[in-house]
Amino acid sequence: MTIHIEELTFECIIGILDFERVTPQKVIINLEIEYNFEQDNFIDYVDIINLIEEQMIEKKYELLETAIEELTQKIISKYSKITKLNLKISKPNIIKNAKVSISKTYFTY
Repeated sequence: MTIHIEELTFECIIGILDFERVTPQKVIINLEIEYNFEQDNFIDYVDIINLIEEQMIEKKYELLETAIEELTQKIISKYSKITKLNLKISKPNIIKNAKVSISKTYFTY
């Protein structure tokens, strides 16, 4: 089974530049989770969304790399049935003519 969470959008403090440490900016999260589905043993996508938003807002990451590593670890440790996780974090407004993103794919097999 595959869960797709697309264009999860919210604001948080993220970045190393002085103004990024003061003013929240828009981030967009895209996530794909493959897992072994069993009846009455599923992954609640609302729970995943809340986990991501809470972590990003609370931690106020300086680097996208740190954010993506910690989010990946938190998600896979909470949901052991995940076999593949693809996570992408974008900062659409940091550069005038580009959307900056970083992504990571995690496999358990």
